[in-house]
Parts: sequence; structure tokens; C-alpha cells
Amino acid sequence: MKRHLRASSLLFNQPLLVTPDMLDLGVSWANRVMHLNIINIGAGAGGDAKLWNDADEPGYTSRMERMEESRRQAIGRTGVEVIPVSGILVSRGAHLDACEVMTSYEDLRRQLRTAVADPMVERIVLDIDSPGGSAVGAFELASEIRAMSQQKPITGLVNFMAYSGGYLLASACSEVVMSQTSGVGSIGVIAKHLDRSAMEEKAGVKVTTVYAGAHKNDLSPHEPLTDQSLKFLNDLVQESYQMFVGAVAGYRGLSIEQVKATEAALYQGQQGIAAGLADRIQTPQDAVDHLARAVAESRAGRGAGGISVRARAAAIQSQL
Repeated sequence: MKRHLRASSLLFNQPLLVTPDMLDLGVSWANRVMHLNIINIGAGAGGDAKLWNDADEPGYTSRMERMEESRRQAIGRTGVEVIPVSGILVSRGAHLDACEVMTSYEDLRRQLRTAVADPMVERIVLDIDSPGGSAVGAFELASEIRAMSQQKPITGLVNFMAYSGGYLLASACSEVVMSQTSGVGSIGVIAKHLDRSAMEEKAGVKVTTVYAGAHKNDLSPHEPLTDQSLKFLNDLVQESYQMFVGAVAGYRGLSIEQVKATEAALYQGQQGIAAGLADRIQTPQDAVDHLARAVAESRAGRGAGGISVRARAAAIQSQL
């Protein structure tokens, strides 16, 4: 039940930087799960359904070690670290085990800080394929991305969508690269309130709430949205929207009016370039190869042999 409460708190009664269709999917999932309208396939004798855990698979640890070694070798060769930003963006919620890919702001921050501190990494790529997510934590992370990009260049690679909160993170990067079929935008904020009062009445359930403090019962799901609650929620959305528009305008060198004029529309390929939301068109692989060549040329220009050796030694030492 605690997990369901956490899930509902991520979805309802708060401003979200996410596309409407993804929010509708989330609401549908939460409604089904919280009403227990679900079949637990493969439940054990105790009735506990368990999700597949990769760590239980034989050889998992050694395979992960080999993958990590391969990753470190690729970074040593290219100087480029690629960090995935996939699925719904959440604040302290990637542990929910929902049937959807999630990226935690905290985990992404940790990976970025590690890459910035790694002497072997010269360029960082955020490989973004996200419809957005929670507004809570998004602006703080975007600010850190912009600050870290002053230490090492960070490319926001749209592969293949960077919408809403996903675009906020991309806009904070040193540059935004997208392919002809990639999408950016959805610079807007949305929130939903779930009113279950009619359903509860039909089920013969009456909820009585006793509270102190005029706003303590705002946004209750057990009654229709009051004028006071509606104003509160609308104020939250408008405040987040102003923050969103201001952040994108600052990161991308656009005016507030230009960003607002997008009206949360979605832009594909060259349209994204024309709107000032991206810098160039390149396929994901070409973009990474382009960065690797730039690093190689930079290394050659400064006598990279010795520098590369020292970087490798420092990285190895940091892991001891």
C-alpha cells in the first residue's frame, strides 16, 4: 500500500512536466492498481506476486562486471561517456518497479557527477528518450547540468524524444542534437485531480474528514474539486510554467515570448531547429562519432599519449 501511495503522490495534485498521453497512461495504471483490478500472474503460495529480478539470474554479477569493463574501455578509447535518460522522469521514485521505464533525478545526478570527476571522460552525452515527468527536482537538476557543462561539454542527444521535463534537461546541456524524426518541445505544465466521490457513493462508501487548517483538506479525492483547491492547483501549475519557460529561455538564449509562443507544441526534426530548441540535425550514432572524433583531434593536438596514460592511471586509482 505504501508503494501505491507513493505512486499516486507522483501523479496527482502536483504540477507535472509530462506529455498528456503519458499522464493519462499513468492515471489509468494507478486507477487499476489502487483498486486492485489486477491479476497477479505467477504468485507464490503466499499470494505474493514478484517481479523478475535480473540479479537472481545465474552469472548476472560477472556479466555486469564485463559490461562495466567494456564501458570503461570505450571511454578510454573515445573520451565520451554516454548516459541514458529514458522513460518517465521521477524524483526519488525509480524504486517503484512500475511496468514502465523510469529515470530518477537523483541517480542521473550521481552519474553526471561521476562523469565530470572522471579524468578519462572529456565529453558527456545525455542519451534522451523521455516524455518528461515530475516537476519536483527537475529544475534543480537542470541547473546542475548547466553548471556541470561549464566544466565539461554535455551534449543533449534527442534519441528519439525529449518532451516537457525531458526537454528541460536537454535545454540545459551545452548543445542539443536531434535526428530528422526526433521530437522536442511540450514546454508546458499539466496537473490532474482525481475525484472518486461518485464512485464511492455508488459503492456505498462515505468518507468523513476531520481537519484543522483551512487548506488541510485541499485536493481531497473523496469530494469534487472546490474553488479553493482549484485555485491552489492552478497557482502551482502557473508557477511551474513560469519557471519552465524562464529556464528554457535562459538555457537556449531565447526570449520568454519565443518560448511561450510554442504553446507546448511538439517539434520534429528541422522544426525544432527553426524554433530554436535544438542546434543541429544528426543521427544518434553520427552525433556520438562526431564527438569522439573531436576528442581524438583534441588529444592529438595536445600530445594526448601521455595525458591518456595519466588519465587511465588516475581513473584506476580512483576505483581502488
